[in-house]
Order: sequence, then structure tokens, then C-alpha cells
Amino acid sequence: MMLGFFMILVDSTIVSVAIPAITAGLGASYSSVIWVNSAYLLAYAVPLLITGRLGDRFGPRALYISGLALFTLSSLACGLAGTIEALIVARVFQGLGGAMVTPQTMAVMIRTFSPRERGSAMGVWGATAGVATIVGPLLGGLLVDASGWPWIFFVNVPIGVIGLVLAWIYVPRLELTSRSLDWLGVVLSAAGMFCLILGIQEGERFDWDWRALGLIAGGLVLLGTFVAWQSRTRRDALVPLALFADRNFSLSAVTIATVGFTVSTYMIPWMIYIQSVQGFSPTCAALLLVPAGLVSGVLSPWIGKLTNTHQPKPFAIAGLTMLGLSVAMTAWIADPTISPYWLLAISVLNGVANSMVWGPLSMIATRNLEPALAGAGSSVYNTLRQVGAVIGSAAIAALMDAQLNAQLGPGAGEASVGGAGASSGMPEALHSPFALAMSHSLLLPAAVSLLGAVMACFFARTKSWND
Repeated sequence: MMLGFFMILVDSTIVSVAIPAITAGLGASYSSVIWVNSAYLLAYAVPLLITGRLGDRFGPRALYISGLALFTLSSLACGLAGTIEALIVARVFQGLGGAMVTPQTMAVMIRTFSPRERGSAMGVWGATAGVATIVGPLLGGLLVDASGWPWIFFVNVPIGVIGLVLAWIYVPRLELTSRSLDWLGVVLSAAGMFCLILGIQEGERFDWDWRALGLIAGGLVLLGTFVAWQSRTRRDALVPLALFADRNFSLSAVTIATVGFTVSTYMIPWMIYIQSVQGFSPTCAALLLVPAGLVSGVLSPWIGKLTNTHQPKPFAIAGLTMLGLSVAMTAWIADPTISPYWLLAISVLNGVANSMVWGPLSMIATRNLEPALAGAGSSVYNTLRQVGAVIGSAAIAALMDAQLNAQLGPGAGEASVGGAGASSGMPEALHSPFALAMSHSLLLPAAVSLLGAVMACFFARTKSWND
């Protein structure tokens, strides 16, 4: 199951390094190509609540295999897309497939591993999540340079087929839980999330007039109505509010949203900057992230084992703090007068941060969950992670657009840039203001990650995972 989970998370970050290539290949603007990422994240986030419950009803194995098949076919469609609009539509179906897969991975671990064993299992889950977010840009850079941007999607096809075969053989059939589906809750949550995200992302283009503010306000009202409806739904609620009676689950669910926000956004301004201003190829740009992937991959399983006998809270606080600092330092070096190779050192810090975030947070969240709530708990946790990612993608798009307009003049965010690096044709006189726009944009995910660190300070003490 980790293979499919890894591939899906890779796709949430792989587009960042390919943005200049996609804008050039499809003649799109930066603001429109951001929707390639946002559409995936939005389609991923909205159904997560229901796909977890569907896993309870029809079995995690059936949902996992169906979702992975949809994801694989959609990846093929993404690679064959000839317009930015076709690519965005294909990414929507990719996101739907990912939403079917993700909750099943955590649900299976909760239902098959005892609390005594779960620390190590969550360490592997955390390593997979952390490494995937780093590997995405690296793999994307290699593929873009070697074969062109469509191959960041074509590569999923053989991996998906292998994942399907392995899942058919090895993923266990678990006991089914008979549940009805809260369709009103599905509609309210989906409509609310869509309106909120659309309002945030398109706010700058709408000049933050009544259209943008109306969408945001309408989304918040719908989401508030959804919460009120869930409080009245005593049986088979889409989001059992009893989950939030546990302080650590509530805080972990919100904190993981700050992580999703950060990791889905901070690479976008940096990758655009280093290719457009510093002249790096996609591969060279992505290679600067290698230390992060290596460090995270080595440390995550070890930290997972440590949290069996030590409190996970200090790890989470330290990880979130280091994540925020690493992004802030990335913003600092987004300057034509500063060597971009400083990112190699920053990547080490980022890798340590990732190793301390994913596993410990998931363990804190799931420590007290009953097996009957595994599907719902996994869905809510992963939904809020993706909600953070979607809001982050929308917010970074709006902020980048605003900063480009402020630094380069009105309409700069809507302009199509003809490629990356030295071939982009960007006049040298524009390098400094363009870099400043990207640097300022990076401060947003840095601040959100540090906010997550503050929230992590309020986790309650947990029992030993060996208890």
C-alpha cells in the first residue's frame, strides 16, 4: 500500500519543478498553471471524508485498488493533454483516485497494528510521506530535462500497474462495517470547500471584489452548516464529532493542516525563481533538494521507533519549528546576489524537520482511536492535511499574483513566461523585482509552519506506546 501512497504524494509536489516547462509547452500563464496543482489538491481533499467511510463499508482493499486504477489511467490522460484546460481536467480525476487511496493506508495500519507496534508502522508511513514530498521535485526535474513535462505523469503508469498487482496479492481483506452514507454532509462539505478555495485562488484576479468575498463567505457558511449538521447526525456522521473529544486528535488534525499548507506551497515560488532568474535547469534545481530526501528517509524510521518509548510531542514541536525556519531561510536566499547553493545546507535542515513531523503527528492523532473509528479518523486527519494543502496552493497563487503585480506592474501575474532559465528571455533588469516577489511569497508558508509549532506545544502528554 505504501507504493501507491508514495506515488500519490509525489504527484502533489512533482508539478512544482515543471511549472516553467508547462507554461512554455502549453502557452499558459503562471496564474493559470497553478491550477494544475490546485485542481489536483482540491479534487483530492474534498472526497476524503467520504472515501474513508466507503472503505469501512466496502473494504479498504476494494477502495485502494479502485482508486489506484483511476489514478493510473488519469496519469496517462495528463501526459497526453494538449491544452492547459485538458491537463487541469485530467488532474481532477487524478485527485479523485488519490482520495480513494490515501485513507485506506492509515485505516489498515490502525486496524492491523496494536498500539505497541504502531509507532514503527507510523514511522514507515511518515518516512513515505516525508520522502515523497521531497522526491517529487527531484524526480520531476530529471524527467522534464530528459523527456519533457508529460513524463512526470507517464512515469506513474508502470508504477501504478505494479502497485495494482502487489495490492491484489498482498493487501488484506478486512471485516466490513455496515454504514449508511451522509449524502447531505457530502454535498455541504464539497460545496463549502469548493467555494472557499475558488474565492481565495481567484481573489486577486477578481480584484477582491464582491465575487471573491462572496465565494469565501458562502464557503464558510456552507462549512459552518456542515459542522452543525454533523452535530445533529447521531449515527454514521461523515465526521463523528466524538473524534474531537480527544484533545490530541483535534490539535493534530489542525496541525497537520499547517504541514500540508507548507509542503504544498514553498517549492512553487522557489522553483520558479531558480529557473527563471538563476537559469537552473529543472534537474539542477531539483538536485539541490537531494539532502532533504536522504536525511528524511534515514531518520524517519528511527524517530518512529524512538516514539515507542519517548514522548512524540517534542519531536513534533522541533520538526515544525525547523520546517518553518528552513522555508524562511529559502526566502532569504531567493536573491540574485546570494548563491542558490546555500539551499543544499537548508535542505539538510528541511530533511530533519520532515522526519520529525509526519510520523509523530500521525501517532499523536491516532493513539486513542478505536478500530470502529479508524476509517473516519483517518479520513478527517488526511482531509485536514489536504485542506491545508489546497488552501496553501490557492493562497500562494493569490500571493504570487499580487507580488508580481506589485513588483513588476499590473498584469504581470497573468503574463505567459516562455520558459525557464537562461532561455526564458527575462531581461536582467527584471531579475531583482521578480526575485523579491518570490521571496515575499515564501514568507507565507514559513509563518504557517511556525504557527503549527505553536499549536503543537498544547498537545497533552501521551501514554507510552508500549502500554
